[in-house]
Amino acid sequence: MASLQIDYHSDLKEVQSDEALARLLSDAEQRAPFDRLAWWQGLAEHCGMAPLIAVARSSRGTAVLPLSASSGHLSALSNWYTFRFRPILDGDAPLRDLARDLARRSHRVTLHGLPDEDQTASTLAAAFGAAGWLVRREVCDTNRILPVAGRGFEDYLATRPGKLRTTLKRKTGKVVARILTRFDAEAWSQYEAIYAESWKPEEGSPAFLRAFAEAEGAAGRLRLALAHSADNPDSPAIAAQMWTVEGGTAFIHKLAHREAAKPLSPGSVLTAALMRHVIEIDRVELVDFGTGDDPYKQDWMDTQRPRFRLDMFRPWNPRNWPALGRIGLRSLAASAKRG
Repeated sequence: MASLQIDYHSDLKEVQSDEALARLLSDAEQRAPFDRLAWWQGLAEHCGMAPLIAVARSSRGTAVLPLSASSGHLSALSNWYTFRFRPILDGDAPLRDLARDLARRSHRVTLHGLPDEDQTASTLAAAFGAAGWLVRREVCDTNRILPVAGRGFEDYLATRPGKLRTTLKRKTGKVVARILTRFDAEAWSQYEAIYAESWKPEEGSPAFLRAFAEAEGAAGRLRLALAHSADNPDSPAIAAQMWTVEGGTAFIHKLAHREAAKPLSPGSVLTAALMRHVIEIDRVELVDFGTGDDPYKQDWMDTQRPRFRLDMFRPWNPRNWPALGRIGLRSLAASAKRG
């Protein structure tokens, strides 16, 4: 039997100092921001999350499950900035052993934003189920994506809805787009000013977002775009977007425009400019618009993927009985309604 070692880290400096773990969770190994130690460090430092990194290692592989601890109920170490959540598995990862050991620390584990196009949700559900947890799975969100499929920008644009193509034809000449591939403090200040005047809710953690943008800029992965009125290109920007590019994917993190500039459709013009850039210059294979099924995302993206929530309970722990009772009552009510 392969030797097994299970550790829990609430201090992320311990993870950083573990050479093998730090390498596994580094830029060199992980091709999306949400899978890296730096992302979890940002959540802990700027978003007030209490990390608990669960690590199971054997001679055959490693399983890392980034969690957040709260009164015995563990949840995913993620928030509204995270497009999707998944464990980091290397080799023949001892995920089932980790799920079994977690029963010593928690009566309930809730993971949300899980993909299943890579079998993440199914693999986790099977591992926790085999370890004696009661697993409840449900769809919790939608992820809109664009598989580029070898198309050039003009071919892609020809497949967009007629209303969007008409808007771009009428408005593109009225807006000047500028795309930066490195962090620029002045450009970021303009982004923050635009966001404050947009339809968006108050930013959850401006410090987290800026630190992330600075790091991505230093790594050459940032695409920070500003739009100006063509009639007055030296005036303050009227729209801004933040994307990152890596591993063949462009991630659309943030977009906003000043409400007063809405007649110019600067957001649409800026999205088109960035689409052209990532398709023709970065040569990405996929564009990921994150979570949420807003109608404007459907105009730009071709398809959607579900995101799942797994709620795992220790069935005989009394602390879970109220929640399990509520779930049972909702299921009965839904069955009665269908009947």
